[in-house]
Amino acid sequence: MLEKVIAIVRRHEELNGLLADPEVIADPERLRDLAQEQADIGEIVEVYHRYQATVHEMGGTEEMLAGPLDEEMAELAREELETLRARRDELYEQMRKLLLPTDPRDQRNVIVEIRAGAGGEEAALWAADLFRMYSHYAEAHNWRVQVLSSSPTGIGGFKEIIFQVTGRGAYSRLKYESGVHRVQRVPATEAAGRIHTSTATVAVLPEAQEVEVEVRPEDLHIDVYRSSGHGGQSVNTTDSAVRITHIPTGIIVACQDERSQLQNKARAMSILRARLFDMEQRRQWEELDEARRSQVGGGERSEKIRTYNYPQNRATDHRIGLTSYRLQDVLAGGLDEFIDELATSEQAEKLRALSEG
Repeated sequence: MLEKVIAIVRRHEELNGLLADPEVIADPERLRDLAQEQADIGEIVEVYHRYQATVHEMGGTEEMLAGPLDEEMAELAREELETLRARRDELYEQMRKLLLPTDPRDQRNVIVEIRAGAGGEEAALWAADLFRMYSHYAEAHNWRVQVLSSSPTGIGGFKEIIFQVTGRGAYSRLKYESGVHRVQRVPATEAAGRIHTSTATVAVLPEAQEVEVEVRPEDLHIDVYRSSGHGGQSVNTTDSAVRITHIPTGIIVACQDERSQLQNKARAMSILRARLFDMEQRRQWEELDEARRSQVGGGERSEKIRTYNYPQNRATDHRIGLTSYRLQDVLAGGLDEFIDELATSEQAEKLRALSEG
């Protein structure tokens, strides 16, 4: 591992020279790219220098212990050596973690799609609860939530709701939420007081940049129509709703929440790009080793990832076996306990793969 780190340190030194080169300074694009590369590896270089300084200090202490010392001084030196060894091991582990490949999409905004699953009207109400949970979570992280498309039901649920979460690091945290979320509770629609099980699916897509996804105009079929509210009544007197069909893949996206046709089209295109980008990413992952592409616990979207049990006041994440008995806090956006543990588990998997490699 140290050989890899030393190679990075040498590259950092090389970048120092390049960034002072008049030819590089005269090329703003290259200057920016090299400066970004230097910034990306700066932390591991700093940790390496601290590691080297600690090893050097250990050598001096060991040399002192090998010489003539009274018992008091020898005891102090042994304690110092123990402290230095612990620091060295800590810095070594830090370098290992910094060597792990990072997901370039982690800092992106996301598009989240929540759809009611099994359970009829109760599943639609559960989809609305999940939307509120993620809205609270986003608010706690100073992220902005914007609804892109929704299909509300008459009693406050959603058959489907698609929204964008804008903020640095949104994907790095919310990517663990893709999957089936199951709720066990007495529905508001149930008069007999029996516990029902309902589900909703959550898909978290990193926002795609235009340069990453080529969408050719000839591949699109665009329909415009009048927006409608509950029961089909018109809520707009102009043809502002937009439905886009991507002919090669059959993906259909419809938006009607805005009064402007232009705004609805822009939102629909944003959702379409994210879905196409996600589809391409999945195609690429399928060509790689299963261990590389799997999420923590192998959680694909079709898998049940979490159960929210109201009678027992608990939420259980099945991928990591973690249970919280503060269900209301979780539904109020207190997801960090789960997400932190999922991120730690993913990092441990990567470290194991690095060690085996």
